[in-house]
Amino acid sequence: MRKLLFVCMALWAMVSKAQVGEYRTDLAVGVNGGYVMSNVAFVTKVPQTMLGGITGGFTARYTCEKYFSSICAVTAEVNFAQIGWNENILDKKDQPVPLHADPTQNLEYKRKMTYVQVPLLARLGWGRERNGFQAFIHLGPQIGFFVNDKSESNFDIHDPAFDPAIKNGTYGKDYKYADLRSSHVVAQDTMAVENKFDYGIAVGAGLEFSNRHFGHFMIEGRYYYGLGNIYGNTKRDYFSRSNFGNIVIKCTYLFDIIRTRNSKIK
Repeated sequence: MRKLLFVCMALWAMVSKAQVGEYRTDLAVGVNGGYVMSNVAFVTKVPQTMLGGITGGFTARYTCEKYFSSICAVTAEVNFAQIGWNENILDKKDQPVPLHADPTQNLEYKRKMTYVQVPLLARLGWGRERNGFQAFIHLGPQIGFFVNDKSESNFDIHDPAFDPAIKNGTYGKDYKYADLRSSHVVAQDTMAVENKFDYGIAVGAGLEFSNRHFGHFMIEGRYYYGLGNIYGNTKRDYFSRSNFGNIVIKCTYLFDIIRTRNSKIK
């Protein structure tokens, strides 16, 4: 991961400073929004499914040159994102554990967190710059700042082991939730976020449609791999790893602030 981070920073430096191709001084700004699916890679493992949330914010892009057929640019964003994890609470037979109060429902726990995320991405594009379609890729570092979080559950997370007799007859009357769950790792349900600063690597690919009068419209798929942990990871801590993984589908609209004067640019 350290080597990958070094490669990303080197690529960003080359894109932002190199001027050996056709010179550009294009600056475009705008907004973005989309849907993010997230989880946390806990070690010790916590069974999960992806948690859905929304993301949105501001985007700025500086295009510095066209090198052969590659259009080189740097993209920066400031986004609010709803991320976290959704626990998959199963019994020893890999079946959902029913809620005592209403056996038609299953035990549920979600942790929803709000982060300010700031990616700084090197961008390479191929295609039309002013009128038409362009394919592109993004790669670079991303940092994040914790804002707040909220837990959602249908059982008492402060005493997850206790439950009166489950009366639907499936497990018998003397079982408790802790006896039923295949995973007894529950510390994360009540632990506050310890590390408020997050960092990692983002990579994405997408398609852009540009019109010299109306601006730039983009759709992109992006993956973020966190290199930091939300909880401590020393030998004395409960988890040795607790990093984010995000899958993002987003749309972006940009309009030009500064545009290179060159009639050959299409």
